[in-house]
Amino acid sequence: MRGGFMTDLAPVQEQSRIKSLDVVRGFALLGILAVNAAFFAAPFQAAQNPLLPPIAIDASTMWSWFLMHVVFEFKMITLFSMLFGASIYLVGGERSDKDRGGVLHRRLAWMVLFGALHGALIWYGDILLVYALTGFLVMFARSWRPRTLFIVGGILFVLSTVIFVGAGAAMQFAPAEALEEMRNKMWSPPAEEIERIIAAYQAGVVSATRENIDNWLSFLGYMPMFMIRTAGVMMIGMALFKTGFFSGKSPYWVYLLMALIGAAALAVVARQAWINWQLRFDFVHMMGAGNLANTALSPFISLLYASLLIMLVKSGALRLLTEPLAAAGRMAFTNYIAQSLIMTTIFYGGRGFGLWGEVDRPTLWAIVLAIWAVQLIWSPLWLSRFKMGPLEWLWRRLSYAHPVGMTKTAAA
Repeated sequence: MRGGFMTDLAPVQEQSRIKSLDVVRGFALLGILAVNAAFFAAPFQAAQNPLLPPIAIDASTMWSWFLMHVVFEFKMITLFSMLFGASIYLVGGERSDKDRGGVLHRRLAWMVLFGALHGALIWYGDILLVYALTGFLVMFARSWRPRTLFIVGGILFVLSTVIFVGAGAAMQFAPAEALEEMRNKMWSPPAEEIERIIAAYQAGVVSATRENIDNWLSFLGYMPMFMIRTAGVMMIGMALFKTGFFSGKSPYWVYLLMALIGAAALAVVARQAWINWQLRFDFVHMMGAGNLANTALSPFISLLYASLLIMLVKSGALRLLTEPLAAAGRMAFTNYIAQSLIMTTIFYGGRGFGLWGEVDRPTLWAIVLAIWAVQLIWSPLWLSRFKMGPLEWLWRRLSYAHPVGMTKTAAA
């Protein structure tokens, strides 16, 4: 059986896919949009700081941030990273398999190009480049035993968490001037800087693209830290796949235990979010202790969602939900880029409606729900006629040494 964000050496046949993997991937794909929405619509500082205009919250709209932060933030990217780790093994197989390893290498190389183009020209928050570069490192671990993958992956994840939270906590010891400079840059820039950024994104194609590229280049500077965390999570995902977790082969008690642990972690994150609100999202607090629970516990909450979905698939219940999710997951690459195109069309000036900085967080949720509905409807409709999404086909065609059929009547 096969499945994954990437695919095996030969085109994946519909009957050989791992449905649970597709369903979990579809869920993660949609959830990522809930987190990314604020970054599409406002300065990244405002997306991170719930009290910063133009998308500041108050008591009546606090739910719009709370829902995103507690349920989705960090959990979706963590879950998606786990699935990508599983896909590295699904595509490349064991390290001794040179043919499949070559396919994996080519697919990651093309993904570097896709990610760079997406990040620079469409939206700066791209994850494809980070995944591809990290994949080139994690691919050397694909023959490791699950135990080794769990240990090394766990160490890398803990290391990244210590670096991330520790660096934030250390800010309290910085000189006052340096701390104020960091606050202005990362958390609450002056009003005139916010106005400048909004004007740049609303002005037109050239201005919005230039600002997008500037943001993308700035985020590239944080890539090494992201790669440490991503590599660890990918290894954990690969280990989980090798043990049968993502394919639904683990004992029922494993999924139940993961769900219970994840539910407890979710409660801790919710409590911390409430404390953050009570402290009015103080900068130093948010850079350290305020983000510790969400950062450290996100894998457990991700596995809560995965466990519930896998148990749902195994039970055969709610097929009206699981079938569209599986279709969206099979077209994850296409749907991910489509989300960026739709959101930048709505918010960027010149190429769209120029609503950047004009939409509040509750309205963002309405947009997210609408896009979810569209992708859950169009994905199964597309796959009723074609074997794969259009970008999935392009990616495979570039990576494989032979033609890849697109329509269901075409030869494999």
